[in-house]
Amino acid sequence: MSLMPLGKWEVEPLKENKVPGDLGLVLKSRAKHHAIAALLNRPFVFKDKPLIVQYEVNFQNGIDCGGAYIKLLSDSEDLDLDQFHDRTPYSIMFGPDKCGEDYKLHFIFRHKNPLNGDVEEKHSKRADVDLKKIYTDKKTHLYTLFLNPDNSYEIFVDQSSVSRGSLLTDVVPPVNPPKEVDDPKDSKPEDWDERAKIPDPEAVKPDDWDEDAPAKVPDPDAVKPDGWLDDEPEFVSEPTAEKPDDWDEEMDGEWEAPQVPNPACSAAPGCGEWKLPMINNPQYKGKWKAPLIDNPNYQGVWSPRKIANPDYFEDLHPFSMESFRAVGLELWSMTSDIYFDNFIITSEKEVADRWAADSWGLKKLVASANEPGVLSQLALAAEERPWLWVVYILTVGLPIGLAVLFLISRNGTTQPAQFQHIKHKIKFLCILCMNLMNLVTVS
Repeated sequence: MSLMPLGKWEVEPLKENKVPGDLGLVLKSRAKHHAIAALLNRPFVFKDKPLIVQYEVNFQNGIDCGGAYIKLLSDSEDLDLDQFHDRTPYSIMFGPDKCGEDYKLHFIFRHKNPLNGDVEEKHSKRADVDLKKIYTDKKTHLYTLFLNPDNSYEIFVDQSSVSRGSLLTDVVPPVNPPKEVDDPKDSKPEDWDERAKIPDPEAVKPDDWDEDAPAKVPDPDAVKPDGWLDDEPEFVSEPTAEKPDDWDEEMDGEWEAPQVPNPACSAAPGCGEWKLPMINNPQYKGKWKAPLIDNPNYQGVWSPRKIANPDYFEDLHPFSMESFRAVGLELWSMTSDIYFDNFIITSEKEVADRWAADSWGLKKLVASANEPGVLSQLALAAEERPWLWVVYILTVGLPIGLAVLFLISRNGTTQPAQFQHIKHKIKFLCILCMNLMNLVTVS
C-alpha cells in the first residue's frame, strides 16, 4: 500500500451507528489532496467474465465539495503506487462526487482508439434518480457497478438500480465516431437564401398610419381629486435641521436644510401642480412594418455535404478495455471524515451480495435500530421548520373538532343524509391529516 503525504488518512470506526470491532479508512483532512492505493492479488483482465466493483461510503460530516470515487489503475509497465497521482492511468473511475448543487455518480472508462492509440474518457449518462439524500443523510451507502461482456452496465446504490445502459450507446462522447462528417472544404453559396419568411414587397403603409403618435397620452376624462393642495409643495425643508458647526460655505457651498415630505400633504390626496395622468394612446400603432409572407426563394437551412469520416472505426467490444491491477482513491475534498469500507472486486454476483450482507447489511441494521421514534422525528423536524407545529395542531385538532360537531348534530335535528355527509368529511380530513403526518415524517 502507498500513501501520499499531503492529506491525512486514519483507520477508525464510524462516528455514529458503530458496529463493534468494525473499522474503515477515513479521509481526515480538508482542502488537501489525498491519494492511497493497493495492488490486487492478480490483474483483472476484461474477457468473458463480468466485472463487479462494490464499496461503502459515509459522508459523516455531509459533503460541500469533493468526491469519494475509486480508480481501477491500469496494468501498465510503469505503474508505481509510490507515485500515484491524478495523472496515473486508470481503466475505470466509479463513485459519488458533489460540488455545489451538482450531485454526480461517476462511471467513467478510458477507451483506446484502435487507429491511432489515443485514449479518451467516456462518461456514462446521469443517474435516473435524485441522489441528493445519499450525500446529506450521513448514513453508510453501498455503491455497486456491474459491467458485463455484452457491453451492458448497471449501477446500484444500496442494492437499488439507479442507472443502466450500454457502453456502445449510453456514454459521452460515443465510443464509435460517425461514419460520415461534414466536408470542411464545402462552403455555403453566396446566393443561398435561408429566410423562411420575408417582408411582403407589395404591402403599403395605410394612409392613416401615424408613426409619430405617442404611446402614452394624458387621460382626457381625469378629474383633479377634491382636496388637492395646489399651493402646497410636496417637500419642505426640515424645520428642526441645523447647519453643522463644521460647515464651510466657501468649501461646501451655501447650506440648505434637507427636504422632507410636507406634513400638510399627509391627509390630502396630493400636493403641488396637478397634472392629468397618462394612459395608453388608443391611436398608437408604432413604426409600420410590412407583413411577412412565405419566401418563394427559400432553400432551407444550408448544411455542408457529408463525406466519409477519415477517422472512422468500429469497436463493437469496448468492454475489452485495458486490464487493471490496483485500486486507488485519489481525491480532493473540502469536507473531512469521509469513511470508506469493504471494497470488493469480483466476477460473481453471489460473492458481492454475500459480502454486502455481512458488512453493509450489518451497518444498516445498527442504523435502523438507532433511528428515533415517530414522535421524536416529528419534534426534530419542527425544530428545523417551526411552521410544522401549525400542521401538527391542525392534524390533531381538525378530526377532534369535526367529531364533536358530528356528535352535537346527531343529538339535534340533523337528517340521516346530513349524518352521512359529515361522516364523509371527517373521513376525508382524517386521511388528509394522516398523509400530512407521513409526509412530515419522511421529510
